[in-house]
Amino acid sequence: QVQLVESGGGLVQAGGSLRLSCAASGRIFSGYVMAWFRQAPGKEREFVAVTRGIGMTTAYADPVKGRFTISRDNSKNMLYLQMNSLKPEDTAVYYCAARRYYSVYDHNYDYWGQGTQVTVSS
Repeated sequence: QVQLVESGGGLVQAGGSLRLSCAASGRIFSGYVMAWFRQAPGKEREFVAVTRGIGMTTAYADPVKGRFTISRDNSKNMLYLQMNSLKPEDTAVYYCAARRYYSVYDHNYDYWGQGTQVTVSS
């Protein structure tokens, strides 16, 4: 089992920055692929970013490329999402998720946090 707890969400003006954190506990963190997803009101949950456990290869959804950075600290069992140049359309509940193998599809992920709200005002 892997337990995930997000933090760092909040209200920010357009153009601002936020850093989300996800604390993981349970099994060996470095062995898991970690990802961020988000769900805006009235929309389906969508992929944001992913990082492999070993080698730390990353990938991003097109809407956030160049603005968001996913990173992880395996020594601290922590996952991060640095969000810069935020836009109102980034407003959503952000979730971290974990699974053993690489995927950008939410239905493949086994473990989820409770989510943290990010609201970007115009």
